[in-house]
Amino acid sequence: MSLEKKIHAREAVVGIIGCGYVGLPLALEFAKKGFRVVAFDLDAPRVDQINRGISYIPDVPTEELSRVVKSGHLIATTDFHRLSGVDTVSICVPTPLRKTKDPDISYIVSALDNLVAHRSASPQLIILESTTYPGTTREVMLPALESEGKFKVGKDFFLAFSPERVDPGNPVYNIVNTPKVVGGITPECTKLASLLYGSIVEKVMPVTSTESAEMVKLLENTFRSVNIGLVNELALMSHNLNLNIWEIIEAAASKPFGFMPFYPGPGLGGHCIPIDPHYLSWKARQTGFEARFIELAGVVNGFMPHHVVNRIVFGLNEQTKCLRNARILIVGVAYKKDVNDLRESPALDVMALLEKSGAILAYSDPHIPTLKWGSTTLSSVDITNRHELSTYDCAVVITNHSGVDYKSLIGAVPLIVDTRNAFKGLSHPSIVSL
Repeated sequence: MSLEKKIHAREAVVGIIGCGYVGLPLALEFAKKGFRVVAFDLDAPRVDQINRGISYIPDVPTEELSRVVKSGHLIATTDFHRLSGVDTVSICVPTPLRKTKDPDISYIVSALDNLVAHRSASPQLIILESTTYPGTTREVMLPALESEGKFKVGKDFFLAFSPERVDPGNPVYNIVNTPKVVGGITPECTKLASLLYGSIVEKVMPVTSTESAEMVKLLENTFRSVNIGLVNELALMSHNLNLNIWEIIEAAASKPFGFMPFYPGPGLGGHCIPIDPHYLSWKARQTGFEARFIELAGVVNGFMPHHVVNRIVFGLNEQTKCLRNARILIVGVAYKKDVNDLRESPALDVMALLEKSGAILAYSDPHIPTLKWGSTTLSSVDITNRHELSTYDCAVVITNHSGVDYKSLIGAVPLIVDTRNAFKGLSHPSIVSL
């Protein structure tokens, strides 16, 4: 049976490399639609947890995961030899930055090495989902898979790129109702990748090449980074002008056309926005083009944790206290509200700056019960415990989770630094805004 017919009949065995915030939800959706799914990961405890039907990701309900595991539609493994037995492979591995801010595609290369070493005898569809610079699929993956001319794309295997568009904790948009962009090396590659994803999502949007699909993801997140950088700069300016940036944004957002609200904060976080623009500007430099607009936004956004610390110092000074030996409670350490994801969280940058200045740190986050910090492990503080709160000199709201009673801080802590407008509409002498 041809690969196209297997996908149509949902008899294709789907492989997913990487069982994180992108890979596990994707594996679940394919399994729910009747495909047999093999999920690959290097983390043995994570694999064991999946095979016991227990989710470690908020967007993947344990009940649903348990159901597809028990039915035999989903199995996880650390044995990459089993790649030879799957018909399609979606690569969902991390793409971090090196210390030099250059792209680190080592996880992609590792997945690629396993694919080459355990190649299927039948034509496979291989789709890269990991965010990367334009050209990665064609320049890195294609030569390795063609193996010096022994295999031909479009005949012996099919290769495409489809950017992940997962937004952890989003209650409205998920894999199914978020359009899937697909670009293949050949038209047949695009067709098969579109057919595969079309079996689990409501809309597939093909583009003309893998480079276009790679660029789509970078555009989406660079758009956000630049606009957040703009509003962060306006927040700094408004502070000097003694204006309320939150009030200004809310009023501007009343315009029904030509404006989209973005909000300032303590810095960028997550697996995309702080990283993706660097992939784009790095690729641009390879062609002799300087992405000055993008890099300037990165400078502004990168300054925000320092601005937060400056606001803490200002507030403490107003109370004749200094930052050294001050007890600081960080309220919310996840990179965004209502998730348990710490990746690139600005809270960690703020904490590092505070610790360097001699502050004594604690944190509170209902989604993250413990936090590894240096050689110690911190436990989340209960902010409803007023006796506990009274021991701190300052509370800093970094992440505004839903369901947290931020008002409990008022009167219990002498200084509150609000970086998220968590106290909207409230005026109190103890509150210092961003």
